[in-house]
Amino acid sequence: MFDALQDKFQRVFKNLRIQGILTEQVVDEALREVRLALLEADVNLKVVQDLLARVRVKALDEEVRSSLTPAQEVVRVVRDELIEVLGRDASPLASSREYPTVFLLVGLQGSGKTTTAGKVALWLNKRKKRPMLVSTDVYRPAAREQLAAIAKTIEVPFFSGAGIVSPIELALAARKDAADRGHDTLIVDTAGRLHIDQELMDEVSELRTRLRPSEVLLVADAMTGQDAVRSAQEFHERLGTTGVILTKLDGDARGGAALSINYVTGQPIKFVGVGEKYDALEVFYPDRIVSRILGMGDVLSLIEKAEQTIDKQKALEVHRKLQTDTFTLEDFRDQLRQMRRLGPMDEMLGMLPKVGIFKDAGKVRVEEKELIQIEAIIDSMTPQERSNHEIINGKRRKRIARGSGTSVQQVNQVLKQYFQMRKMMKSFSQNLLGKQLGRLKVPVGTGGAGA
Repeated sequence: MFDALQDKFQRVFKNLRIQGILTEQVVDEALREVRLALLEADVNLKVVQDLLARVRVKALDEEVRSSLTPAQEVVRVVRDELIEVLGRDASPLASSREYPTVFLLVGLQGSGKTTTAGKVALWLNKRKKRPMLVSTDVYRPAAREQLAAIAKTIEVPFFSGAGIVSPIELALAARKDAADRGHDTLIVDTAGRLHIDQELMDEVSELRTRLRPSEVLLVADAMTGQDAVRSAQEFHERLGTTGVILTKLDGDARGGAALSINYVTGQPIKFVGVGEKYDALEVFYPDRIVSRILGMGDVLSLIEKAEQTIDKQKALEVHRKLQTDTFTLEDFRDQLRQMRRLGPMDEMLGMLPKVGIFKDAGKVRVEEKELIQIEAIIDSMTPQERSNHEIINGKRRKRIARGSGTSVQQVNQVLKQYFQMRKMMKSFSQNLLGKQLGRLKVPVGTGGAGA
């Protein structure tokens, strides 16, 4: 996400850095490019105008222009103002004094509301909550069955409400059942329409009145750009929504909705959907999103993913091997397996800052089948070859290729990738990741993913 916008910002800032002095002309030229980039990303016009007006005033401030690194100061100003537009701080889900806490999900048909209900339930479940799901969509064929299937997949209870055909009665019965069975959260998936109409609003409004939810969350499709912003505005004006969940931000979305909704509606983005899997839901952190847009990476999110997935004992061992230059092909294979558990490789690389050896990391596209092929090639090596790559001569490469059903060229490519990854990981280990691992307190002999 935001790839095109990121590339354009990088070009603007590169041009700024080669300017010795910041003049009005230089700043205006840069801001023209930023304006075009934002409008091409489908950002709301008023958002763009207000943002650039504030950036211009601050960029032409005497203190900025006279600093030793004026271009860097302008980047800082742009970063700060973008964070303000996005809402500055992450907005946590509000709990209720009443039991259970109710989250009401609303939105247009096709926005991904039902799948998102499942994603939110799984997210809560992983944080030691006890959610229950219910669908009040009695109009769309198999809508309730769809949510029931999702609930079964993620192992979260679902209230079927067999025989109940009224959305209001369904929701009230589900809330009572959740309370009786000790579930602290009820997630209510409501019916959607192809467009906003009075019937839809009346029904959701009554649900809100009767359920008294702590959150009314609009689920909006990021792919629809400014249409998502307009929907968010209308739903908020009619229902008083408390937040937004943007779906499909991993697709071809240009980012305009994400950069406009909070400023236009005053409603925070709570989560973003970044994939089809039920765990592909991320808390929306404005500062991290802006860092990605400006090519500064999102290492904090990457570390959080790693902490939830990677065996910390093994991570410390890899850190030690990188420092002592004893990182082997077997370690390389094990790291690839752990990295695959984090999610799509290109998504992970896209979180790295676009500097030094990571400059082009976000542009790398790695297919799942390529990673499986790499594992097959390394598995076809002997233990001695995996621990000492220097003994892999031409004859051994031919045998490894036959054993893995690949070619000698592909074996050579894996060895090249091994050297590149060892170099990248060593650099990363010596910097931010090394400091982070140094804080981990892992007793000798322990381990386990997410421990």
